[in-house]
Amino acid sequence: MPFKTLRLIQPLLSAVHSEGYTIPTAIQQEAIPHVLEGRDLLGCAQTGTGKTAAFALPILQRLHGHATIPKSSGHAGAASHSRPIRALILTPTRELAAQIGESFRVYGQHMGLRHTVIFGGVKQGPQTHALHRGVDILVATPGRLLDLLNQRLLSLRDVEIFVLDEADRMLDMGFIHDIRRVIAQLPARRQTLMFSATMPGEIRALAETILQKPVQVKVAAESPAADTVKQALYFVDPQSKPALLEHLLQDPQITRALVFTRTKHGADKVVRRLAHAAIVAEAMHSNKSQNTRLRALANFKAGKTRVLVASDIAARGLDVDNISHVFNYDLPNVAETYVNRIGRTGRAGARGQAISFCSEEQRDDLREIERLLGKAIPVLHHSIKTAAPVIAEGGLHPRQVSARTGQAAHAAHKPATPQQQKDDFWRSRRKHSTRGWAKPRFTRRGR
Repeated sequence: MPFKTLRLIQPLLSAVHSEGYTIPTAIQQEAIPHVLEGRDLLGCAQTGTGKTAAFALPILQRLHGHATIPKSSGHAGAASHSRPIRALILTPTRELAAQIGESFRVYGQHMGLRHTVIFGGVKQGPQTHALHRGVDILVATPGRLLDLLNQRLLSLRDVEIFVLDEADRMLDMGFIHDIRRVIAQLPARRQTLMFSATMPGEIRALAETILQKPVQVKVAAESPAADTVKQALYFVDPQSKPALLEHLLQDPQITRALVFTRTKHGADKVVRRLAHAAIVAEAMHSNKSQNTRLRALANFKAGKTRVLVASDIAARGLDVDNISHVFNYDLPNVAETYVNRIGRTGRAGARGQAISFCSEEQRDDLREIERLLGKAIPVLHHSIKTAAPVIAEGGLHPRQVSARTGQAAHAAHKPATPQQQKDDFWRSRRKHSTRGWAKPRFTRRGR
């Protein structure tokens, strides 16, 4: 089905053709006709399936041909009266907001509509100047949007189309109250589009409060993970993960690696450890300033930085070509997130590899991931010694055991098959979990 069958106008078809797109993706085929009809929509599709074009193209068409815009009255607050904001796209991260803004620029290059992107972490001056000039389409993150609303530098009372993108990530980041505050500023009569990579109960409950008789579109990929991505798994103790990652990154075939951690603190720790091993890496997460994040991403794209370590929140919507390897340093606790992560490699027909580390605490997460994939992830053998707790004779605390004794307890093991390694790993961990020790905990008063 070519794009022209979706009843898109010629300026949009020309823009799509200039980008080299001829056949719409599944989510675009399903969503665009309903959005053009003005219906509310609840869309569920993985990142990287073309969701942005699924709402950007029909929004541009619906806003096209608006009446002549009167001149601005000369101050930022009045700009929204002279050229009102007619479409609002709310998204969780700065990087994703910038990416969506770029899509509107590309697709709307022949339309004469104005758009701008606002997010925190940078000075608001250039953003307020853009609002003062007047925009039809606003892409925003919740924090900066509410800040400018409180300063009365913009108005949302004329919004005709509202898009809540990456709704599941919004909830994960604790934006639910901000979302409701933004919605309270919108007119009751509007078209609302809500997209999410996953559809937990909280998302459905939110949808019921903001959507009116929505069309539900759920697009499942033919394969949960692209066939161009070769997957592998290592069973490894948490304390041994840094050494294993350092060892694997010595491979010259790893030309551009994206490493995922669960936490921002964890990303910084990985970068510091790699620096000690003379491996150039940078971290990207929400605690970093916007300029630092943009610089890290630019260095990664330009090949100046070989390894980028990121949290899921910062990497959502990340679009970088030629990533050879994705490392799940920490397995995600949501199976769909695993698919999103490994989808950063093996794009556009290229081959990629996804390597995951699994500790005992994450075995339930692994089961859910393999259930979603419909298959087991191949297990590889490694020679990194498992850093399990050491129990000395006489029940001595590990801190009382000499370094020599501790080293002897970790004698080199002979090669084993992947299945034997897996069985031995869990058996060892269960043994130590029943006889192990707990690190002393001190309160401020106790110390």
